[in-house]
Amino acid sequence: MEQTKRPLEGVKVVELSTFIAVPACGRYMADLGASVIKVEPPKGDAVRYLSFNEGRVANGKPTGDLENTTFDLENAGKECIALDLKTKDGRDVMEKLIAGADVFMSNTRDRALSKMGLDYESLKVKYPKLVYGYVSGFGEKGPDKDLPGFDYTSYFARSGILNTMFDKDHVPMNFIQGFGDQQAGMYLSSGIIAALYKARNTGKGDKVSVSLVHAGIWALAIMLQASQYGQASTRFPLSRKELSNPLQVAHKTLDNRWIQFAVPAYDVNYDRFVKAIDREDLVGDPRFYPQSNLPKHFHEFYDLLATRVAEKTLKEWFKIFTEADLPFSVGQTLDEVLLDEQIWANDFLYKMHYPTGADRVLVRPPVMFTDMPLPEYKRGPYLGEHTEVILARLGYNDAQIKAMMDAGVAFHPALKE
Repeated sequence: MEQTKRPLEGVKVVELSTFIAVPACGRYMADLGASVIKVEPPKGDAVRYLSFNEGRVANGKPTGDLENTTFDLENAGKECIALDLKTKDGRDVMEKLIAGADVFMSNTRDRALSKMGLDYESLKVKYPKLVYGYVSGFGEKGPDKDLPGFDYTSYFARSGILNTMFDKDHVPMNFIQGFGDQQAGMYLSSGIIAALYKARNTGKGDKVSVSLVHAGIWALAIMLQASQYGQASTRFPLSRKELSNPLQVAHKTLDNRWIQFAVPAYDVNYDRFVKAIDREDLVGDPRFYPQSNLPKHFHEFYDLLATRVAEKTLKEWFKIFTEADLPFSVGQTLDEVLLDEQIWANDFLYKMHYPTGADRVLVRPPVMFTDMPLPEYKRGPYLGEHTEVILARLGYNDAQIKAMMDAGVAFHPALKE
């Protein structure tokens, strides 16, 4: 049987990036069969040093990149070359890499890219078929285009998400690192793949741009658009006791777990819901039904639901709402997600074996294919792991490679398994 080809086999990608968004895009493209070369400075991508395994020791030594799930999540399937792009020889190597590539992508600030001649306007003249992918914090125009951007600031705060994600009587939520970056990376990949299709058909590439703030307002788009009409339900932050649909709120159970309800069609499902919580006396109650009667009784209905949910355990409510076929979900801990049978049944997670002897769980990108086999993941590349191989592939001889290594233009790691 002929093995199914991956859709991006033969596509060559050069990635000059750091942290999460662009590397996440590169990792997904590698999953789809693209050859992705990650270019790092001699000191490495900053995310290599943000590992949550800090302090972990194996065989008496810090594990470092020997077990770095944070880095591997975004960089599995890539090759890595480490170059000093402040040097002429380093930039010459980069030029050769781009000359043979279908895609160049980066989240380096535009001024730095322009200084190195790696901005889109410079490259498209020399390589008209090149697809250029770029992620910024705040977009490429306007007064704030050169500000540094992270998902905490650009995605959550500037977009307005922060102001919607907490009860008005409390403080803003604690954000999750990389949350907005992961979304931006997937958006970038969809644009790059479309631009590759165009380049194949027309011979002309394009620049594909994604900003974290745009990704954020896209995620918030329904409420952002609704806010124009001035309704109280869009005047964030809101009190959870005054939400226009109290059947969309999470409540705490007897055993101190959270159960999230999601019943958007309030009038259609109100009677079913109150029956499920064994309060048939509330069927058709004019205080709470129809929904238009609720504004005068928000707090009363909220307190009623909170009190009732607190009378049973999570296990009891799980059975009740499953049998009632009403939408709900358990507020799972991260430890529970890692063991979730439903998630494993769909191959959303996978295990990676590390040289430290540990097996760690990582997440697949959230796009699955029926006829394409799942990738067999290996760890992400060590810093500069493929420097010599890539330089030789570009036509440099052994003496030239050694000279670049001795001069610090190129870097190969001392780290070995």
